[in-house]
Amino acid sequence: MDHPLPQAYRWIKTECGRAKYDQLAAQQGLLAKLRLAWFVVIAALRDWRLP
Repeated sequence: MDHPLPQAYRWIKTECGRAKYDQLAAQQGLLAKLRLAWFVVIAALRDWRLP
């Protein structure tokens, strides 16, 4: 069964950004989740103008 793409992929458009998102999303713990949220915000701002 195929897994749906994460909602964050709407904002993170580069392959390297998506790979880093997957790596960070696999980690457990409060600090890991905060770092993931921070990464999504920064990546979304950087990828804002990409198609």
